[in-house]
Amino acid sequence: MIQESTVAAEGKQFFSDGALFRSTSIFVRCVGSASVLASHYRKAADVPRILVLYHSNSGNTRQMAQLVAEGAGQLDGADVLLKDISSADHTDLAWCDGIALGSPTNYGSVCWQMKKWWDEQPLENWGKRDGKIGCVFTSAGAWGGGQEWTCMTLLSILINYGFLVFGVTDYTGIKFSAHYGAICAGAPRDDHVQEACRRLGLRLSEWTACLIDGRKEAHPLNQSYDRFSDLGK
Repeated sequence: MIQESTVAAEGKQFFSDGALFRSTSIFVRCVGSASVLASHYRKAADVPRILVLYHSNSGNTRQMAQLVAEGAGQLDGADVLLKDISSADHTDLAWCDGIALGSPTNYGSVCWQMKKWWDEQPLENWGKRDGKIGCVFTSAGAWGGGQEWTCMTLLSILINYGFLVFGVTDYTGIKFSAHYGAICAGAPRDDHVQEACRRLGLRLSEWTACLIDGRKEAHPLNQSYDRFSDLGK
């Protein structure tokens, strides 16, 4: 059975149904034994469309983006597209219901490439993204390098553009949570950091499915997985 499919740009990763599909020239979402090459398509009912949009200088933020996309795909039916800003444009914002936005922390704030990408969005699209769901993630060179400041700046960009943003109350390790967004120092090697990235993506899919698609069973409070075993430790 052929279902909706999307194409990611050359050189980028793409997740679908928990799997990573890779080719040297193009990335395609496959469903069953069939695939469809299409960059945009009519939305299927109750399917949250998630865009993980990022820029990465050293590859660390890209690794986080892959984990966020993996987590977003953990919700049944989620359609997840992972893109670097170099291959993305305003049509990707129109396509998605929810977005996870990622940037490296450079000198304590968002990288100039990410800021430039948003600065150059077509003015005629202003106000047309209201009500979509958003969250953020970032990696810096060290803990205390400005990750949460960058998260707040990324959230500010989304808020200005009309996205509804959220915090994550879950703990994925002792004294570790993605309250303002998933954060990392260097590459996401530690289990609790990786799980924070996945949890952020999953939470984005949950809120998008619940608030955009009306899937009340997707609400975080209706989930049975562990959320708070490390709280207070």
